Amino acid sequence: MSIKTVGIVGAGQMGNGIAHVFALAGYDVVMSDISQEALDKAVALIDKNLERQVSREKISAAEKAAALGRITTTLKLSDVAQTDLVIEAATERETVKQAIFEDLLPHLKPDTILTSNTSSISITRLASRTDRPEKFMGFHFMNPVPVMQLVELIRGIATDEPTYKALVEVVEKIGKTAASAEDFPAFIVNRILMPMINEAVYTLYEGVGNVKSIDESLKLGANHPMGPLELADFIGLDTCLAIMNVLHEGLADTKYRPCPLLTKYVEAGWLGRKTQRGFYDYRGETPVPTR
Repeated sequence: MSIKTVGIVGAGQMGNGIAHVFALAGYDVVMSDISQEALDKAVALIDKNLERQVSREKISAAEKAAALGRITTTLKLSDVAQTDLVIEAATERETVKQAIFEDLLPHLKPDTILTSNTSSISITRLASRTDRPEKFMGFHFMNPVPVMQLVELIRGIATDEPTYKALVEVVEKIGKTAASAEDFPAFIVNRILMPMINEAVYTLYEGVGNVKSIDESLKLGANHPMGPLELADFIGLDTCLAIMNVLHEGLADTKYRPCPLLTKYVEAGWLGRKTQRGFYDYRGETPVPTR
């Protein structure tokens, strides 16, 4: 399978990062969203991040210009469907993802590979709602995409070998490392990471430590680059909660029960950096713990 064009559904934090790395690696990219404002914001952010790489001498100004020239944007899913590889990077809600794939189906080329950037949802179940489960895979990038080196590749029960090999080659071409994961809730990274974050929230909820002491303890005591609550804010508390719910429901084990405090923050709309408040308040010059 020769992949030359890539369609990305969703221009948010993950979608624009994926567009960035594919365009820089030489792929022609079509990025879609339901909002022109979101698309404009995404292109501006890609420009900014590419310029940062130029300033650090990781790429040249010519490479930046070429990458930007390979990205086109659209409000039509039908435009995305005409690419060789489609990467769905919408919000972490299964109903939303299923609706996107159903809307794509009538417009897809026969050999187009479908993938989802989901961080936790069953690939087999998503694939079963399409006309090509053998050409469907989980393609989970880490955030921030231009920086993080890992890509999780998750086969559904019907995924064929040529599809898997094609995506392994793609991962190599964009300069990242592939890790193969079985199709179980949250795969590898989030199966380990999210319970740790959830336990940190429980530690806060039970008054064992405050936000600052919990984060400092993990940074200085376990050599983590970010504290777990700071990391949760960076990921998005709504995403953390969604993944914990998938783990809790999919594995039926009480150890994955989301902390009530995490639920409360999400209900309040305090989702972390993207809403300026989470376990830290980001509205001032420096982040301030909210508990």
